[in-house]
Amino acid sequence: MTVLSFDEEGVDVIYEGTEFRLERTLVEDAVDKPYPEITDHEVLQIVEPDPVLSGEPRRIGDITA
Repeated sequence: MTVLSFDEEGVDVIYEGTEFRLERTLVEDAVDKPYPEITDHEVLQIVEPDPVLSGEPRRIGDITA
């Protein structure tokens, strides 16, 4: 299971027991959208090769507000 924790400056990730951080600019460059408009599903697709996406995607701007 992958855990994503969002804040204004980036995303803390736990993937397969490894913890790391994706900085805001890296996420924006990978998705080619402003950080607040990116969804949790899009970030999950950066981290996992074949993620299982369930539920409605949530914008980072809504999560960190």
